[in-house]
Amino acid sequence: MPRPLRVAIGGVHIESSTFSPHVSGAADFEVTRGEALLSRYGWRSGPWAAEVEWVPLVHARALPGGAVEPGAYDAWKREILDGLAAAAPVDGMLLDIHGAMSVLGRDDAEGDLIESIRDVIGPGPLVSAAMDLHGNVSHALFDGCDLLTCYRTAPHVDVWETRERAARNLVDALRAGTRPAKALVHVPILLPGEMTSTREEPASSLYARIPEVEARAEVIDAAIWIGFAWADEPRCKGAVVTTANSQTAADEAALELAGSFWAARDEFAFVAPTGSMDECLDQALKSPGKRPFFISDSGDNPGAGGADDVTYALSRLLARKEIRDGSVRAVYASLFAPGAVGQLAGLPVGSYVSLYAGGLVDTREPGPVLLQGTLEALADDPDGGMCASVRVGGLSVFLTSRRMQYRELASYARLGVTVSGVDVVTVKIGYLEPELFEAAGGWMLALTPGGVDQDLLRLPYERLERPVFPLDRDFLAELRVRR
Repeated sequence: MPRPLRVAIGGVHIESSTFSPHVSGAADFEVTRGEALLSRYGWRSGPWAAEVEWVPLVHARALPGGAVEPGAYDAWKREILDGLAAAAPVDGMLLDIHGAMSVLGRDDAEGDLIESIRDVIGPGPLVSAAMDLHGNVSHALFDGCDLLTCYRTAPHVDVWETRERAARNLVDALRAGTRPAKALVHVPILLPGEMTSTREEPASSLYARIPEVEARAEVIDAAIWIGFAWADEPRCKGAVVTTANSQTAADEAALELAGSFWAARDEFAFVAPTGSMDECLDQALKSPGKRPFFISDSGDNPGAGGADDVTYALSRLLARKEIRDGSVRAVYASLFAPGAVGQLAGLPVGSYVSLYAGGLVDTREPGPVLLQGTLEALADDPDGGMCASVRVGGLSVFLTSRRMQYRELASYARLGVTVSGVDVVTVKIGYLEPELFEAAGGWMLALTPGGVDQDLLRLPYERLERPVFPLDRDFLAELRVRR
């Protein structure tokens, strides 16, 4: 009786802004191994996964941040490689990654990882990568993988579906005993996620074409990567990858989707009205019927890699008389300020406080801000650690001991806030995640400064492959297939 298929699972999953001064270290990552790693993948109990021996290596995942400290990356890479060597032989590997990891002093971290994996397992086993659509597909990553797929929604509501698809495609190919044909077409477009949400056109229609393409007889998978706009690396650009049972089918599908992506380039627009922080506040304050009115402090969004302690938007809120005198109820969520939280942790709720917060990691103006008010809440949050809310006039300022994104209503509730009772909620986020989107009476995207500035023309790119839209506009794209 033949032995069961042996498939290893592992990866390092983070989105890294090279424009953010934050450095992502080992402490920023959640690391799983052994049965804890395997238990993440509920689809292993499905009938298609029967008679597969899943071999857990290590998986490290972090909130987006700055580039990764080299020692942390090297340690996880070594653990993956040692695990593969110990598990040999394996028939395949599921590479569970984001695709936009940067490592200090290195180029193309995921390309380095797959090349190192191939050095251990050789060219025979199949490798299938599950990725974020905001990742990058370098030549090295494409060459080293046999199957690549990515999310099809932004906000991402198909994360686990994507991982299952990557694993299922891998198992199907292993059982068929075939190596699929594949095609990569780079599309010279680089856009922020807030211009490419699949809730809105043209991304909605672009991604809706994927099931149509996959329904073709020979096509196995089709995937479109927007790419990652906040890293200054040559690999950062749009991409289409298809896999099929014939090279002709893979090539035709990839060129078709890439052509549609390129043709839509001038149609991409921000998912919400935009303005400076002051312009957004003006609109929020004169729209009393739209409550709560959300303002995205998008330039310092930790969900894209921002340092999470830029104080620019907070300073503009505190400058408003209506907020300071309490006639407008507002929330600022949030500021990474472990030192300030440490000062507050031992105080009773209701204490008067006077302390500086923010501006220590990303030191751009105005730097640390003085908060003088009342400690109104303390709470443990599974993402932010110990968190505090300081009330200054009508404004609740959320402070966290770990970088986090206030994307779920439960996180507000832990600090005593029900957003339906608030006039203005300023949150360090880009497009609103589903719960906030449903709760919002009004919404604007503030084009604030930070490591993930939405105005790409303000970023000091030096290493991108040019030309690339929209930094360059008067050029014709050469859409070429790489096999």
